[in-house]
Amino acid sequence: MATPAGAKKKADAKVIILGDYAVGKTSLISRYIDGSFNPHEPDTAGDEKYTGLSSFYCRNAGAAILAFDLNTASSYESLWARFLPLLDAAHEDCLKVVVGTKRDMLKETDREISVDEAIEFSKEINKNIDLSRLKGDPYFETSAKSGYNVSRVFEYMFQYCLPDTKLQLPRDTIVVSNAAQPVSSRCSC
Repeated sequence: MATPAGAKKKADAKVIILGDYAVGKTSLISRYIDGSFNPHEPDTAGDEKYTGLSSFYCRNAGAAILAFDLNTASSYESLWARFLPLLDAAHEDCLKVVVGTKRDMLKETDREISVDEAIEFSKEINKNIDLSRLKGDPYFETSAKSGYNVSRVFEYMFQYCLPDTKLQLPRDTIVVSNAAQPVSSRCSC
């Protein structure tokens, strides 16, 4: 059915967020949507027991946030060990954005994952995508508490998923689906 004359066409991109338990997935989304930090009880979506269900939510994703806690090296290791394989169900050209969370809590002297290592990983997992049309690398360090870099993550993904959109996307157009477990976000822009 054709869109009626004068009606606005709705852009639709499925964006998912994956990461270990308590890395800050819900806080990251809440900071972007609400513009504020509200401490949350850690959700269970990152628990290993839900990994089997996650590939269903990854199906047909156009972009994925792979979140890890900058203060916990094991959460970074889980990205490639547990979560990256789930993205086999996503679109072949799914953009994978690596996001280090809780930047406000990081002491540089305690850093276990270097910025260069994380950037290299983010480029490697996107080697089938022409990243030259995007501004910067698909790696960000964020703080949901302060808001540091949170908007930049989502703007980067929208630049890739919705390249013809010249508008500033209002946050109230983001719909977060909470199917069985909150492992997926649906962005309807």
